[in-house]
Amino acid sequence: MLMDGFNGVLLLLTWAMLGLAVAAFVLALMAREDAYRAASKQTKTFWLVILGITVVVDLFLGMLFLQIAGLVASIVFFVDVRPALKQVSGGGGGRRGGSSSDGPYGPYNGGR
Repeated sequence: MLMDGFNGVLLLLTWAMLGLAVAAFVLALMAREDAYRAASKQTKTFWLVILGITVVVDLFLGMLFLQIAGLVASIVFFVDVRPALKQVSGGGGGRRGGSSSDGPYGPYNGGR
C-alpha cells in the first residue's frame, strides 16, 4: 500500500516535469533567434535540442536521473534565459507604467 502511494506521487512528478519541459520547449520555439544572441545566451538551436531531448526522455525513457537533468535544464530556461529574452525582445509581462487602454501604437481614446 505504501509503494502504491509512492508510485502515485512519482507519476504526478513525472507529469509535472513533462509539462514544464513542453512549456519550456514551446516558449523557446516561439522566441526569435536574434534575441538569444542579443541576450548573450546559447543559441536557439541549442535550447531547442536540450529541451526537445528533455521532452523525449520524459515521454518515452522514464529514467529518473535523465529526467532530473532535463528538469534542471527547464528550470534554467525559465529562470535565466526566458527573462533575458523577454527583456531584449521588449516583451514584458507587466504594464511598465502604461494604461489598461494602451494599444500597440499608444493609448486608445475611443475614437475621439
